[in-house]
Parts: sequence; structure tokens; C-alpha cells
Amino acid sequence: MFDDFGFVTLVIAIVAFIFARKARNEVKVLRARLDAFQATPHVATMTATAAPVVAAPAPDIVSAPAQSDTSAEVIGAPSPSIQPDVLSEVPPEPAAPAEVPAASPGFEERIGTRWVVWVGGLTLALGGFFMVRYSIEAGLLGPEVRVLLGGLFALALLAVGEFARRKESLSSIAPLPIANIPAILTAAGTAVAFATVYAAYALYDFLVPATAFVLLGIVAMCTMAAALLHGPALAGLGIAAAFVTPMLVSSGKPDYWALYIYLAIVMAAAFGLARIRLWRWLALTTITFATLWTLPGLDAGTPALAPHAFHVLAGFVLASLLVVCGFMYGPPAEEGRIEGISSGALGASLLSATLVVLSSFHADMAMVGFALIVAGTLFVAWYAQAATAAVAVAAGFVGVVFLEWAIQGNLDMLVLPGGPLAGIGASPVESSVSLHLASAAIFAIGFGALGFLAQGRSISAVIPVIWSGAAVFTPLALLIALYARIAHLDRSVPFSILAVIIGAAFAAATELLGKREQRPGLAISTALFATGTLGALALALTFALEKGWLTIALSLMALGTAWISMQRPIPFLRWLAAILAGIVVARMGWEPRVVGDLVGTTPIFNWLLWGYGVPAASFWTASILMRRGGDDAPLRMVESAAILFTVLLAFMEIRHLVNGGNVYRSSSDLTEIALQVCVALAMAIGLERLRVRSGSIVHNVSAVLLTLFAGIATLGGLMFLTNPGIWYIDVGGVVINLLLLGYALPAVLALLLSYTVAERRKPAYGNTIAGGALVLALMFVTLEIRRIYHGPVFYNASTTDAEQYTLSIAWLGFGVVLLGLGVIFSSQRARLASAIVIALTVLKAFLIDMSSLTGVYRALSFMCLGLVLVAIGWLYQRILFSRRKAQPPKVAPAAET
Repeated sequence: MFDDFGFVTLVIAIVAFIFARKARNEVKVLRARLDAFQATPHVATMTATAAPVVAAPAPDIVSAPAQSDTSAEVIGAPSPSIQPDVLSEVPPEPAAPAEVPAASPGFEERIGTRWVVWVGGLTLALGGFFMVRYSIEAGLLGPEVRVLLGGLFALALLAVGEFARRKESLSSIAPLPIANIPAILTAAGTAVAFATVYAAYALYDFLVPATAFVLLGIVAMCTMAAALLHGPALAGLGIAAAFVTPMLVSSGKPDYWALYIYLAIVMAAAFGLARIRLWRWLALTTITFATLWTLPGLDAGTPALAPHAFHVLAGFVLASLLVVCGFMYGPPAEEGRIEGISSGALGASLLSATLVVLSSFHADMAMVGFALIVAGTLFVAWYAQAATAAVAVAAGFVGVVFLEWAIQGNLDMLVLPGGPLAGIGASPVESSVSLHLASAAIFAIGFGALGFLAQGRSISAVIPVIWSGAAVFTPLALLIALYARIAHLDRSVPFSILAVIIGAAFAAATELLGKREQRPGLAISTALFATGTLGALALALTFALEKGWLTIALSLMALGTAWISMQRPIPFLRWLAAILAGIVVARMGWEPRVVGDLVGTTPIFNWLLWGYGVPAASFWTASILMRRGGDDAPLRMVESAAILFTVLLAFMEIRHLVNGGNVYRSSSDLTEIALQVCVALAMAIGLERLRVRSGSIVHNVSAVLLTLFAGIATLGGLMFLTNPGIWYIDVGGVVINLLLLGYALPAVLALLLSYTVAERRKPAYGNTIAGGALVLALMFVTLEIRRIYHGPVFYNASTTDAEQYTLSIAWLGFGVVLLGLGVIFSSQRARLASAIVIALTVLKAFLIDMSSLTGVYRALSFMCLGLVLVAIGWLYQRILFSRRKAQPPKVAPAAET
């Protein structure tokens, strides 16, 4: 007890010392400001103005030009003969007083005027809490008296705060905005009152939950009302207390109607206070809390569905009336400007309505509430442009709701062959399909019609673009969702007809908008409706034909979008074409066989040809059209998709052909790898030639990547994994066999590629490719000789003397042929390749033939090698690098004179 009293005494002494220092410092500050005011130029000017004016000498009236009385009357000036001295010298205007810059508060001033106030308010609030705690521990007072004293203390603080506020309003001293003493006292009083009511309910059971709930709500509402007089700090305290109250007062059987009626009153008060004081933070805080309070009880089932719908509708109506700028009682709005809080308030209501629909599994009441929220959003945004962004949010949530409904009804259908099992998933028969059909029709017509009518209504371009984007997206998304749910992604002529009707509507909108006078955003909106026309027609093809036509339809849509971008050069359309190309790529990544097991076993002419060939052709054509508009990121994306689908078409057809239709086979053989290497090299040659004309970095990088792939496949596949000399592989016939496909043809293509990149890339790049071609050619010669001696399978056959001799002769002949080609075509690269082959032949002769060959084969081998080497030397000396004898220079005859 004594220790507590000593501590309190020490605190009082410190506070008294601080207040004394505060008073002394205030006197110093006032004295300094008075001295500064007296020293300003304003004082000197006033002094100079008060001094007597010395009159100037009078002008010579006789010598001055005479003025008529008429002119004097017209001008309204006095006659010179009346006040000549006064008119001859006008005193200067007094200078405006200079403002003294306010000195920044020092450390002591901050402590004395600000920190002490805040600490004092906190101390008062804590004092009330500690008083209750002390009375409990000491047993001095009963529970009833404790609660009563707490309430009296709260009332006392509120009364003192109100008295201080009125006292300050009557005085000439303005309070500091961040240390308002009346606001601090009032905040402390409301905190103590809140704690007192909660203690009476939670600690002593004096109050039933309903009464405690009402009292806490009253305290919170009064706190927000007091914020009209005391500022935002009190409003923050009140809004936090109001939304936390339902969490503090718990009940075994929650009453959602009471909860959401209470929250509706709180939201009305908070939105009203935010509107009166124009506090954006308060509106945003209320929106956030109201959205979070939608989450409890979502899984409670049907009993909680109606109050949840009421909560969402109440929040939407209140936000529309009081928060949305330019609508009803909302703040004023700037024309053509989208305001974040206005759009966010409606978007939060849309989010809450969507959560209610999804959690209730699309119950009828939830769908009706969602439809009302969406319709209200369109209505508010139509008259208040500040909330236009909510239109896009509404379109997105409409798509989410219906697509989730489609997935919910089809996921088990696709997995379970016998349809949905009892208790697993939702059955399409039990769900309200008619309600969703009616809602989808209303949404599609509403978004589409308003999106068309909104064109030309705003001075800003983004507002009509948002409307047109929602008008195009919503009908198409709803059409896809209904098709997936009702037709189960199967062929459906009715849905195809419906898609054609929607496409015709978009086409009509495009035609009508194209004839209008140019307005902000009209060109982009026209392009969006034109793109919607292409999308609807693509969906019509998808619905009427096989499932794989979706990929084709999307790729054709990308081509159409690129063509429209040429007619109307809008950057968004180029990005749209790129996005569609990305969707097609993602679609093929999900199922590379296009139509799954229905791809068939027919070589070449199967679904792979249409699924990859048509998109490749579409993307190539789209890239050609888009290149006319410049080289940018969307063009590169489309070009990448074109090259990717071309490569995939070739590779997938190769796998399909070699593996009997099984493109998912885990292993590859010599035929497949050889074909892939040949195709990669051929495409690299084409891209190398194309990049010279286009200058595209995509063509450049793709050519390098294909060459790199061919090199890796050659080194790892042809040379090792599928090498007939190492593994059991049947190469086939003597001349027309797999060796020709796997080694000779890639060698020729690599040689052509090396000449294609000559003088266009670094020499090392082309020489490396040429070296690969030489290795492949030598491998072909070697393996072909082994095929001749050992048959189609020779992976473990021993080498005979005749084979070794034939191999040396073949290598030597190959080198001579290369040399001849180098001489005929003046190719240094061919002559260098010849030198390498002959050098290898010499090494083979000395390292292998000398030790393994015997008898006549050894002699013939060295004799032939020697003759060839001598012939090569003669060729180099006489033809390539002949040294002609120097002849004396001819002397020109002397000129005749």
C-alpha cells in the first residue's frame, strides 16, 4: 500500500515539475515572438508612413499647358489650381507585413504541449481500470459499487472533456491539432465506459448478452457521434469499438439477424460521419470491417442465408448513398475521374455477395441477392462515373460465379463414368438451372446494352472502355459456363446458334460505333466489340464441332485480332492477340494430344495436324500482320508461339508416326531422333535466312536454340544412345537404310547450316557446325562399311582385316573428295576438312593398320596412303599454291617526240 502511494507521489511530482517547466518555456517563447515581431520590416514601414510628408516644390502654373474644364470633368480629376502640391507627389503604398516563419517546436515544447496530454489521457483511462482492479484485490467494494464507480468515472471524464471543449471554443486559444485535451479526455471517458459495460457483462453477469450488446453499441455510436466535435481520433476509437463489440459479447446460439441489424446501424453512422467530415480513412475502415463480418456463419446453412443477404444489401445501399462520389448524398465528384473509394465500396459488396453465393452452393436466395447487387452496381455506375471501376469488378465476379457453377456440375461427371454418386458433388438435376439461365440472360443483356449505350457519355477514355470490355467479356463468359454445365463440353448446335447470335450483336455494335463521331475511348471500344465478334464466332465453331476445335478457334481468333489491329492500330489489340496465343500454348501444355485418345493412329493426317498446324499458320500470319506495326513485346510473343507450334507440329508428328500413335512413349529410337535432328537443322536454316530479312530477336534466338537442340540430340542420341555400333539396332538395307537418315542427311543439313551462317555470325559458330557435319559424315562412312561387312545388326561384330583396309580406303577417298570440292568451289573450309580426314587416316594407318593388318592388306594400305599423300602434295604445289617464276619487268618504249 505504501509502495503504491509513494510511486503515485513520485509520478505527481514529476508531472508537476514538467508543467512548471512548460509554463516557463511558454513565457520565453512569447517573449521571443514579441521581439521578432517588433524587429520586422512591417514596423519600420508603419513608422515611416506615420512621419510627415515633405511637400515638393509647386509647379509653374503659368508655363504649364492649359486644360479645359470638359476634360477635367470627364476624367474626374481635381483642378491643378486647387491642390498642386498634393497631386505632384503621391506617397508610396505601405509595404505588406512580412510573415514570421513559425519556429519548429523544441524537445521541451513537444513534451509539455503534446506528450503530456497523450500520457495524461492514457493515465486517466488506465487509472479507471486499475481502480477497479485494486478494489477487487483489496475487497473494499462490492461488484455493484465497482461497476457504479466505473460508470461515474466515465461520466466525469466525458463531462470534463465537454466542459474543456466549450471553454476552448469560447477562448481565443486554439488547441493543438495533435494534442487536443478535450478529445483526449472524451476518448478516455468512452474507453472507461466501454470497459465498465463489458465488465458488468463478462465478469459479474449483471447484464444479459442482449443488454450488454445494446449498451456497448450505444457507447460505440456515441463515441462516433462525439467525433463530430472532437476529431478523427475519437472516430477511430468508436469505429473499432463498434465492430469489436459483437466479438466480445458471445452467445451459445448466435442471432445473425440481431448482429447484422446492429452492423447496419454502425455502418450507417460510420458512413454518415465519414461523409460529413470527408474522412476517407473512416469509409475505408468501415468497408473493410463490414466485408470481414460477412465471413462468420457462411457455413451455417439456410438459417443464416437471409441475414447474410440482408447484411450485403444493407452495406451496398449505405455505401451507394453516402460513399460513392457524385451519387445521391455522396461527396462531389470530378467529371471523368474514377475514384478508388467509390469503386472499392461497391466492389466489396460484390465480393461479399459472391462469397454468399459460393458458400450456399448457388441457393436461390443467394443468387437473387447477387443479381440485385450486380444490377445496383450497374445502376450506380451509370449515374456516378467515379464508381465505373466497379463495373469491371462486377463482370469478373459474374464470370466467377457462373464458371464455378459449371465446374461444380461437371467435375464429377468428367471423372466418374456413371455420373455423380449419392452425396458426392452437386447434381445438375437438383440445382436451379432455370434460375441460372434467366440470370445469365439478364446479365448478358444488361452488360451488353449498357456497354454499348455508355459510349460517348464521358470525357475520359477509360470509362467507356471499361463499359465495353465488360459488355464483351460477360456474355462470352456466361455462354462458356452454360455450355460447360448443360452440354458437358460436348457438341451442341443450340449453343452454337446462340454464339452466332451474340457474334452478330457484337458485329452490329461494331458497325454502329464505327460510324459515330470520334469520342474519347470510342476507337478502343469499337475494337473490343470487333474482337468479341471474332470470339463469339470461334465459340460457335467450338460448340458445333469436336472438342479439339477450341484450340483452332482460339488461334484463329488471335489471327483475327491481329488483323483488326491493322485496321485500328490500338496497342490493346496487339496484347490481346498475344494473350490469346498464350492461352493456346497453355491449352496444348495441358493436353498435347489435342483431343486425348481420339487423336488416332493415322500418320500425318490426324488431329495433331489440325491442332498444331492451324495455330502455327495462324500465328505466322498474325506475326506478319503485326510486324507492320513495329517490333514490340506482343509481336515477339506471337512469333514465339508460331515457332513453337511449328516445331511441336513436326516433333509430335514424328513421335506419332514412329510410335504408332503413342506420343507419350518414354523412350526414343534411332529413327525418331534422326528425324528430329533433321527437322531441327532444317528449321534452323529457315530461321537463319528469315532473321536476316526480319531482324527479329525471336528468329535469332530460336535459330540458335534449334541448332543447340540438334547438337545435343546428335551428341547424346545419334552418337551414343541410339548408335548402331553400340546397341542392338537393325539399320535395314545396304544403301537405303537408317544410317542414311541418321547420319548422312544430318551431315548435309549441318553443312548447309554452316554455310548459311557464314559471314552472318561469328566464325567459331559456323566452324563448330561444320565440324559437327564432318563428324556425322565420318560416322556414316564408318557405320556403312560395317553394315556392308556384317549385315543390318553389327553392334558386337569383330573387325576383319579386309574391313580395316576398306575403312582406311573409304576415309582416304572421303578426304580426297572433300579436297576436290574445295578446289572446285574455292572453299577453304572444305580443304581444311579434307586435311582433318586425311590426318585421321594417317593416324589410323600408323596406330591401327600397322598393328592389326597383316600380309598384303598392310602393304596395300600403306601403298595407297602414300600415293594419295603424294598426289595431294602435288595438287597443293601445282594448283593451289603454285609459285610462278619471277620475270623481269617490261620497260615501256620511249615516247616519240
